[in-house]
Amino acid sequence: MSNNTRSISGLRAAAHILAVVLILSGLTGCAARRAATPNLILPPENAASSLADRDHLLTSLQTPVIMDYSGPSGHFKAREQLIARRPASLRVDAMSPLGVALIVAADGAQIAVFNPANNTLMRGTANATTLAHFTRIPMAPAQAVQLLLGLAPDNSILAAAPSGSRTEGDMRVLSYAGTGAVGYELGFSGDQLVLVRARNTAGQVTYEVHYADYRDIGAMKFPFEIEAFFFANATTIKFHYLNPLIDRQITDSTFVLSPRPGTRLIELGFVAPLTLHAGPG
Repeated sequence: MSNNTRSISGLRAAAHILAVVLILSGLTGCAARRAATPNLILPPENAASSLADRDHLLTSLQTPVIMDYSGPSGHFKAREQLIARRPASLRVDAMSPLGVALIVAADGAQIAVFNPANNTLMRGTANATTLAHFTRIPMAPAQAVQLLLGLAPDNSILAAAPSGSRTEGDMRVLSYAGTGAVGYELGFSGDQLVLVRARNTAGQVTYEVHYADYRDIGAMKFPFEIEAFFFANATTIKFHYLNPLIDRQITDSTFVLSPRPGTRLIELGFVAPLTLHAGPG
C-alpha cells in the first residue's frame, strides 16, 4: 500500500473515531455560577493596557473542557482534556465513556495524532488544515493557543496605539492593523476582553470569538465560556472550561507522541493550509 493511500485511510479512520467520540460523549449542560459582567466602558488606553498585562502573565492553560461543535459534520458535544502552552503547543485528549479515544498533539510546525484503539500514530505538518480535521479549530497552533487563553490574536498589535475606537453596545471596541492583510477588532466590557473579530482587506469578517462567564481563579479573572465562529464552512465551536489551571509548568514531552511497540506510523499528506473565508458583518 502506498504512503498516500495509508495517509488517506488513516485520516478517514481518525475522523471516524473522532465523530464517534463526539456522538457518544454528548453531555447536557451543567448549571454553573456565572460572574456578573461589568458595564463600565474604559478609555482605550486602559482597556489595551489591561489585555497587555494579561499577555505578559499568561503562559499556559490546562483544563477539562466540554467542546460543542456545529457545522457541516453535524452537531456534536465531547468531553476533552485540553493543554495549551505559548507560543504554539497544544494537546487535546478526546474522551469517550471507555477512556481516551484520540490524542492530538501539535508543537510548532508538527502535529501527531494517536489512535489507541488500533495503535496508529499519524504525523505531519501542523497548520489550519490539520487542526481543523482533528480539533475542529481551523487555525495554526499559535493562533489557536492565543484564542484558547483569551488573548489578542497577535500580541504584537498591542505595542501600538489602536487605529480606531468606538462603542458597540456596552463594549469599547478597538481596531488594530495586524500582520499582512489582516485587521483586528478587540471588544472590552470593563477591563475584560469579550470579543475578537478579524477582518480581511475588504472589511469582511473572517472569524469572530466571544468570551464570557469570567470567574476569579486566583491570579486573575478568566473566561469559562468561549464561542468561536469560523466562516470557511459555517462552523461554530463552543468551549466550556470546567477547571482551568493557568501558568503551571508543562514539560515539552507533553506535546510529543512517541510510537509504542507495534505502533503503525502514517505520514499525513496535507500540504495547503485552510483559507478562512469571509462572513457577514
